[in-house]
Amino acid sequence: MTIENTTTERIITIREAQKAYFKSGATLDYGFRKEMLKKLANAMGKWEKKLSEALWTDLHKSYEEAYLTEISIVTGEIRNHMRHFRKWARRERKCSPLKLFPSRSYIVKEPLGNSLIISPWNYPVQLLLNPLVGAISSGCTAVLKPSPYVPTVSKVIEDMISDTFEEKYIAVVQGNRDVNTALLEQRWDVIFFTGSPSLGKRVMAAAAKNLTPVVLELGGKSPCIIDRTADIRRAARRLAWAKTLNSGQTCIAPDYILIHKDVKEAFVKAFGEEVRNLHGAEIQKDTHYVRMVSDKAFERVTGYLKDGRILYGGRHDAETRFIEPTLLDSPAPDSPVMTEEIFGPVFPVITISDDFAQTVIEFVNSREKPLAFYYFGKESDGWEIIRRTTSGGGCINDAIMHIANENVPFGGVGNSGMGHYHGKLSFDAFSHERAIIATGNLIDLPFRYMPYKMFGLVKKIL
Repeated sequence: MTIENTTTERIITIREAQKAYFKSGATLDYGFRKEMLKKLANAMGKWEKKLSEALWTDLHKSYEEAYLTEISIVTGEIRNHMRHFRKWARRERKCSPLKLFPSRSYIVKEPLGNSLIISPWNYPVQLLLNPLVGAISSGCTAVLKPSPYVPTVSKVIEDMISDTFEEKYIAVVQGNRDVNTALLEQRWDVIFFTGSPSLGKRVMAAAAKNLTPVVLELGGKSPCIIDRTADIRRAARRLAWAKTLNSGQTCIAPDYILIHKDVKEAFVKAFGEEVRNLHGAEIQKDTHYVRMVSDKAFERVTGYLKDGRILYGGRHDAETRFIEPTLLDSPAPDSPVMTEEIFGPVFPVITISDDFAQTVIEFVNSREKPLAFYYFGKESDGWEIIRRTTSGGGCINDAIMHIANENVPFGGVGNSGMGHYHGKLSFDAFSHERAIIATGNLIDLPFRYMPYKMFGLVKKIL
C-alpha cells in the first residue's frame, strides 16, 4: 500500500477550518469534551480488529502484543481522562499574600488551541492517539500526522478518525517528510512530536519561528546496568522481553549493556535461555516476534553486527526482515552501534572490571541524556547511580515498565526530549495555566498609589 501526500492546499484548508471552529468556543464545554472522549472510546472498540490486522500487516505484530502495547494503553488513557478531566480543568483557588489584600488568586486552565500531533511508525496507534486524548480532554482541536512507513495502519487510522469526528475538529493528513515540512510551515498553538532527535530539532526550529510551544518525545541510547549483585536469571528474563518487544523498535528499549565482569558469562547464558523461553527454539517461526519495519531498517540494524563479536544470536533473513536477538561483545565506544540509536534487537555488551559504579557513571554522563535508564542489582546502589546520572525516566530491576503508570510523567530530557505526558500530564501538555487575580471594590488600600505614603510600613509588608 502506498500513502498519497496530502496537498499543502488541503492542509491549509483543514487548518483554517479548525482555527475557526476553536474560536467558536465549541470545544470549551465540558460536556462536549466528555462526549468526544466517549466517541473515541467507542471507535477504539469498533476499529480494534482492523487496527490489529493492520499492525500485523505492517510490523508482524501479534494481536496480543498489539492489544497490550497499543490498544489497551489508548483505551486506558481515555478512561482515565473521562474520570478525571473535569477535576483537572477546574479553576484552582490559590493563597494570596498580604500585599494583595483584598484580592483572590486563581489558576484557570484553558486549552492552547489548534494542535498538531506527529507520530512515528514503531507504535503507530499508541503514539498518535494517546496525545490525542489529552488534546480532546483539554479542549483543543487536532491535526494528526501518522507515519508513511506503516501505510496500512495509517490508512485505518485515517478511516477511523474520519468516521468518528468532523474534520473541522479532528483530522488526519498523510504523507512523507514533504508533508511534515508543509505542516510545520503553518502556525499552530502547540506541536506534539514523537520521533528521532534529529527530526525533533527540525520541529523545534520550525516552531521557534512562531514561538509555538512544543512537546518533543525523542529517543536516544538508553543504558542498562547489570551489577554483580543482580538477580541474573530475573534480569535476563526481563531484558529478553524488553529487547524483543516490538523487536527492539521501542524508544525506551534498553540500548546497550554495561555489565560487571563477574556476572557476564552467567548473563549471556541466561539471556539465550530466556529468549528461547519467550519465543521458542525457532524464533523466526514465532508469531509474537515482530519484524523490522522496512528493508532500510533491516540493512541498518544488521550492519551493526560487524561492530563486535557475536555472543548470542546473529541470524537474520532479508526476505522477511527477521533479525534474531543478538548480544554483541565489546564494540568500540565510537563504533556506529555505540553512537547511533539501534532501534532493533541488537544488544551491545560492554564489560566493566574495576570501580564499577564510578565507571558506569562516567560512561553514561559522557553521552547524551537518554530517554530511559535501567539498573539491575542492589536497589540502594541503583539509587546512588541514578542520583549521579540523568534520564527521562527509568527502572530499578526492571525495564520498559515505567511507561505503564499514568500517574508518573513520561518524557525525555535534553537530547531525548522535553515535556511530559500520560494521565493528567497529557491534559497539561495541551493546556495553558492562566493566572487571574480577582479584586473586590469595597476596600482600596492607598499604599500602592503615588506618592507612596507610609512607605516604611509597605517595605515591611513586602
